[in-house]
Formats: sequence, structure tokens, C-alpha cells
Amino acid sequence: MSEPRRLTDQKRAAILAAAIAEFRANGFQSTSMDKIAASADVSKRTVYNHFPSKEELFAEILLQLWQRSLARRDLPYRADLSLREQLLALVAQKLDMLDDDNFLDLARVAIAETIHTPERAQAMVARMGEREEGLTTWLRAAQADGRLRPHDPAFATHQLYGLLKAFAFWPQVTMGQPRPTAEARQHIMTTTVDMFLGYYAQHSPTEA
Repeated sequence: MSEPRRLTDQKRAAILAAAIAEFRANGFQSTSMDKIAASADVSKRTVYNHFPSKEELFAEILLQLWQRSLARRDLPYRADLSLREQLLALVAQKLDMLDDDNFLDLARVAIAETIHTPERAQAMVARMGEREEGLTTWLRAAQADGRLRPHDPAFATHQLYGLLKAFAFWPQVTMGQPRPTAEARQHIMTTTVDMFLGYYAQHSPTEA
């Protein structure tokens, strides 16, 4: 039983790797299951056995990238550390994900698909939103501990990430600008966190 399962897992991994390469190179519309099968060196039937449709395959890739970023960013709230120190660590890991070549290229594909077929993109986003983000969980815990003002944690998460993406995602995805330098990245992180805590912290950012 274990040997066939390992072979099946290998084929699934090969399909996902091939699909990432095809989507990155050709976009969603121009990528076919035939091309993915040929690139993965498996039959088209094998591809469909693992993924019923191209949409399901693409959604699975985005979901895996997102879950990988969550695993990397699983930093629990700690009452013994400053809010600023903890948020800087969370923000640094978010920027690490935004700096991933696969993530950036597939984000471009997903954005283009959102424009052409919004209902399909909504289904993809719904799948990705089934699990609460690490930052949202952290904010909820910090609020329960009385160190943050009452707020909607999901709304605050979008606010914080919006500040980051204005400099370290959207310019790269939409205009092909280079990634922020190490110095610029540090400036983005500290100013974003300080602005965020300036509004949400129960005390000043330096005391938080």
C-alpha cells in the first residue's frame, strides 16, 4: 500500500510543480491541462485524477503557497513581549512571503484572472480564506489581553497588510518595480508597525 501511495504523491507533486511553471510562464488562459501533463511527464488522465479542473489546480497552488506562508508565520501572541517587537516579527515574515518569486508571479496570474473572470477568482479567495490568518489570531489575543483597542481583527489585518503591500507588493506586481532594498524594507516595517500601534495600542507604541 505504501509504495503506490508514494508514487501517487510523487506524481501529484510533479503535476503541481509543472503547473506552477506553466502558469508563471503563460498565464491562466493559455495554460492547458495537456501542457501541464506533458511538462509533468504524466498522462492527462492522471492530472484529472488529482485535479478535476484547471481552476481546482490553480486554486490548490495558491492555497499551498498561502498555507506555507502561514506555517512560516505561526508566531503566537506573548504577553511578556512588547507589541512592537512581536508585530515587527510578524511583518518581517509577511514580507518574506511577498518576496517569493512563485508567489509574485502567480499573484499576477490570479489578478489577471480576477479581471477576466471575477466569479472564478471569488471561489479561489473563498478557499484561501477558510483558515484564519496568523496575524488575525495574534491581534485577537492581544485585544483580549487588553493591550489593543477594541476592533475587528480581520479589518485591522487588512489595514496592516495594505500598508505593507503599497510598497512591497503592488509596485512589483503591477509595474515591475524592483523589490525594496534591505534598508527600504526595514523602513517600511518600522513605520508601518509604528503607525498601526499609534492607533490601535492602548498605550504609546514605545510603551506597547
